[in-house]
Amino acid sequence: MQVPIRLRPATLQDAELLLAWRNDLQTRLASHGTHEIPLAEHWAWLDLVLADPARRLLIAELDDVPVGSIRVDTASDDVAELSWTVAPSARGQGVGTRMLIAALSEVTGSVRAEVKIGNVASMKMAEAAGLVLVREEQGVLHYQKCLSGQARSQS
Repeated sequence: MQVPIRLRPATLQDAELLLAWRNDLQTRLASHGTHEIPLAEHWAWLDLVLADPARRLLIAELDDVPVGSIRVDTASDDVAELSWTVAPSARGQGVGTRMLIAALSEVTGSVRAEVKIGNVASMKMAEAAGLVLVREEQGVLHYQKCLSGQARSQS
């Protein structure tokens, strides 16, 4: 039996961990922006994200050990846009798909995600979680999924 993934809201105490994950070379190559993020820029970004009611930044944990993050941004069209990072130490273990499925259980309505062509791990995650590829545009794959029902809380 697999240990369940737990999602919790990110806090300022997660800043260094999130920055380390974001500046990991493999993460940067899979991101829209591939430059290394300086600490001051990261702190400013995290402050904005945590203060924005239309954004949720979640930390995925296994046995209280952080293994990744998922950001859920609710756009003006009420579609949730998902973005994720799997911790370098947790890659290749199916953690990403599990945390994405857990995040989807907390969202209602429609979701979308953008994945750079060549990011095979995120393509597999999106498809395993039920997102459907709807188009490719300028080197980016656009996935969507329509969800129904009420959002459920992961305790």
